[in-house]
Amino acid sequence: MTLLPRLTLLATLLAGASLHAEPMFFTPCSDTAMPGSLCSGLNVPGSYDAQGRAVGEADAMHVFVRKFAADVPAGKPAKGTLWLVAGGPGESGASFYSLLPTLRRSFPGFEFLIPDHRGTGHSSRLCKVEESEQSPAGRALLGAEWASCFKGINLMPEYAAQFSITTAARDLKALIEGERSKHKQPPVYVYSVSYGTQLVLRTLQLGPLPVQGVIFDSLVPPQADARWDLSQRSHVVNQVGMQVLARCDADAACHAALGEPAEALYRRVLDKTQADPALLAQIPGKSLKNFLGGMLDVPAARARIPYLLRDLDQGKDGELASVRATLTQAAAGLGSYPQSPLSIPLVSIISNSENNLQPSLRPNWTAADLDREEADLLLTSPLPRILLGGGLPTYPRDAYFGALPAKVPPTLVLQGTLDPKTPYAGAQAQVQALTQRKAGKVSLSTVHNAPHFILWTAPACFEQASARFIAGKQAQDCTL
Repeated sequence: MTLLPRLTLLATLLAGASLHAEPMFFTPCSDTAMPGSLCSGLNVPGSYDAQGRAVGEADAMHVFVRKFAADVPAGKPAKGTLWLVAGGPGESGASFYSLLPTLRRSFPGFEFLIPDHRGTGHSSRLCKVEESEQSPAGRALLGAEWASCFKGINLMPEYAAQFSITTAARDLKALIEGERSKHKQPPVYVYSVSYGTQLVLRTLQLGPLPVQGVIFDSLVPPQADARWDLSQRSHVVNQVGMQVLARCDADAACHAALGEPAEALYRRVLDKTQADPALLAQIPGKSLKNFLGGMLDVPAARARIPYLLRDLDQGKDGELASVRATLTQAAAGLGSYPQSPLSIPLVSIISNSENNLQPSLRPNWTAADLDREEADLLLTSPLPRILLGGGLPTYPRDAYFGALPAKVPPTLVLQGTLDPKTPYAGAQAQVQALTQRKAGKVSLSTVHNAPHFILWTAPACFEQASARFIAGKQAQDCTL
């Protein structure tokens, strides 16, 4: 249970009435995660019916929101409001806290509202005891907590539906509409990243939002497209990885440093690690394919892939130590807060319910089948294997699955060409689908050479694109 005061901010619901959007009342946060920030939230139903009306208790759950006031002179109003919707699923809004300097440069004079969608951070959790702040590992699961958490959820399989994308979308809609109702001005925008873009798209399916614009960072591909669902993540990673190796071959200095095609070197190193247990033990996770796949997320680490392969081929470990330090530093750059631990139960439930097409396309798919499918890939992700395990109930897909909003406000899509999570081609397909149905003005800003999460990995490009967007200017491409 959060240490922050829980104010009941939901309007009284009349029988059969829809959920009213009520403003929140922010007070100084009682935690010390971000000094000077304000905290509040909204008490929401555990479930909604198809029309968005509360089912059961009107305040069964709580959605936490942290506010950062605008950096303006005392007594002056904010120039605008920006809602920041985190990715995941399972990730809290804490992933944005350390990025406030970039956000303030990108949206000068704006205030920032950062919710933890249900199941994450300080909002209501799937496992109330095991994921509480007072548990041994805080919001994370530790030791025996895994078994008791999973057991509790499996004893109430219907509970999973209370943490669906659509339920979280109804929460977000109520939050935004409630705040907008008390501020006719200034303008309001919504930014989201990765899974957060899927959540905001689902929110827009429920009806229009009172906002001036939406920014999608690393846009999810069409939900029902089997080329890019989560079971295909290793193929997406491999495609980007092969581009990185090819770029080394095309670069005179990189090619000279290797003295041979990068792919040929990698295949030899891969054979060596598979034949030498001692060498394999040096690789984090004991999987060179997964480790290199993870390096694609961090530009500074990604650039060292050819040189890491050269070192491993020569029996050296200096580059490996350097890369590990780079990855650790990059992760630390996102900060560590009590809200930070990912909610693995929520990841499993949402991913397997809506973003893993494998069970329907290839029933009874096994680990052996996956091994055969990924045998020829050089870079992979552990995600398809994790999803294969299941272990938690799923919820039935609703009418919003695979669909898109009828209308969207002015929308900017920021997409990296070397994104190993939400592929560039998938974002293009999503933009095309929105454009073809004439949902609204959707502009794509291509960020060449960038991976996932432009706000984090290509901040200069993010600043440029955001400034042009709120100024009403045409989107431009950028290069990392």
